[in-house]
Amino acid sequence: MRVRELVDEVPVVGPDDPVLDAVRTMWRQKVPGLVVVDGRGHLMSVLSVTEVLCSVIPSYVGEDALLARVIDEGHADDFLAECAGRKVRDCLPRGHRGPAAVSPDATVLEAAASMTSTGCPLAAVVADDGRVLGAVSWYALLDRLLTTDQPRTSPADT
Repeated sequence: MRVRELVDEVPVVGPDDPVLDAVRTMWRQKVPGLVVVDGRGHLMSVLSVTEVLCSVIPSYVGEDALLARVIDEGHADDFLAECAGRKVRDCLPRGHRGPAAVSPDATVLEAAASMTSTGCPLAAVVADDGRVLGAVSWYALLDRLLTTDQPRTSPADT
């Protein structure tokens, strides 16, 4: 199966959009992330809820989750309130291998590999001219895996 058979429309955002608007869009549309595009509609990154949380939670709490227990609720709310003034670009991952992206002709395995190697919950599907056509989420991959009713043979069986 090719990615083109699983691609879904996914909301896109720009790097200068307010991050709270992006989070609201993810919540309303029940998607694990959004595709971030430049002014020409070309892929820049994928923004996930995890990246938004990582950008507002102090790094020392991210490194040792037990420290979250010593922060009172009022101060914890202050960390989350910091999202209010941020742009999408402020929450994008830095220093990684790039966004998960595949062509429409990629296999499902290629999409899964792209997502796992980048830690992204979805892979942007990008045309040869650089335009974003949509995305494939891990939901779609799991749905494909779980609804496949054809018996499979492993390479060891052949």
